[in-house]
Amino acid sequence: MTAGWEAQRVSGELRARMADGTYPLRSTLPSQRDLATEFGVSRDTVQRALRELVDEGWIASRQGSGSRVIKTQRIHSSAAKATRLRRGATLGPFISEAFEQPEVTLDVYTLTSESLDVHIRLQVERIRAGSITPQRIALRMLLPDESLVMPYPRARDDKDDPRLRDRLRDISRRHTESIQTVLKDLATEELVRSVDVEVRHTPLTPTFKLYLLNGVEALHGMYEVIERPMTLETGEVINALDVLGLGATLTHHVKDGAPDSAGSVFVESMRTWFDSVWNLFSA
Repeated sequence: MTAGWEAQRVSGELRARMADGTYPLRSTLPSQRDLATEFGVSRDTVQRALRELVDEGWIASRQGSGSRVIKTQRIHSSAAKATRLRRGATLGPFISEAFEQPEVTLDVYTLTSESLDVHIRLQVERIRAGSITPQRIALRMLLPDESLVMPYPRARDDKDDPRLRDRLRDISRRHTESIQTVLKDLATEELVRSVDVEVRHTPLTPTFKLYLLNGVEALHGMYEVIERPMTLETGEVINALDVLGLGATLTHHVKDGAPDSAGSVFVESMRTWFDSVWNLFSA
């Protein structure tokens, strides 16, 4: 694996930890030396990953003071439990609670599978440890068609430059394969009785991300377009138009049994939308 991909692996894991509250707002990340040891990479690779997080606005770094978290995943919920609100609602507990049920259904519409991969792997670790024992897991994931020319990410001054789109495609492929492998291994090892993972592609540019959890909860968030420097695997830095994924604000909605409640209407409308695209507009 090249130094560029190693840096992306490190930055991706750090983003996920900031998003799920492991490194909360205003906390300080571990030292570069400790991060290099943990991830088994060089200090140069860690520095490259941290520069990417600075460019994205996740952290602020100062010589001698380390790297401080200045942005986290925000989830607004009118139905969040007190335990979720204690440190602010984050994505991790929602995914964890979904996997604590005997039958887990997860429908996801997203630009890439990068952030979902992190959360799925955490649940797989819980299953292997015997902390949770779901009997059935069914995941459906909708991703943009790889042949689709999307408006982001792209070079700010050259919309026809394919390199950032190629980078996005490669990242999504890698994490999609990871999700499929770790979940299917649960069935092979007879840790979960039934595992069904299906990924389809649709010719739609995602303007929002959507998680439907066990048919009764929805997490929904718009992608915010931003301008930022992006580093290619070669080390070249490109001024790019991109979108916030992990850092985007999500809203949480619950189907509460009252068919006309705002939460029930939202969850049901998103489920209907997802099924329509899945069945009629994806392959």
